[in-house]
Amino acid sequence: MQEWIVPVVLGVVAVLVLVLVVAFARTRSRTRRELLAARAEAASLRAQLDEIERRMSDHNHHTDYVITRLGDDEPPPGPVQPPARIDGSLFADLVLRETVVKSAALAHGLRRALAPEVRNRIRFEMKREVQRARKQRRSDLKEALRDLRARERADLAADAGERHDEGDAA
Repeated sequence: MQEWIVPVVLGVVAVLVLVLVVAFARTRSRTRRELLAARAEAASLRAQLDEIERRMSDHNHHTDYVITRLGDDEPPPGPVQPPARIDGSLFADLVLRETVVKSAALAHGLRRALAPEVRNRIRFEMKREVQRARKQRRSDLKEALRDLRARERADLAADAGERHDEGDAA
């Protein structure tokens, strides 16, 4: 019974090794293709940048660079070119990425704001504020009652003084 186990295990291991080798070869060839494409794109961008620098050096040989012309009445020197139009799919991709980033930031903020620690801290601060407000109201009420009683005593003393003055006249 043990005689067939070793060849089967070796066969399974051989198949796994073969699958891994094929997967590695595919990954390596795909990586090589992507590397060649990236190098070609970098060379193209480098050529575009060189062309832009050449045009800028020919056109603005003696002028200074101005970051903004806000408030200037005169138009900028040279022809004004409208911005290049972007493809609809690129625009949709940009809008989608921005939306995903904003929604991820919102979700992260909500997750942090609704965390148990934050809710407990808010609950504690609210309880403390309510207790402070109650204490302040009690203090204000006691002070108002003291003031009212002092006025009543002053009124009673004034009334008693008037009656005492009337009794002396008779």
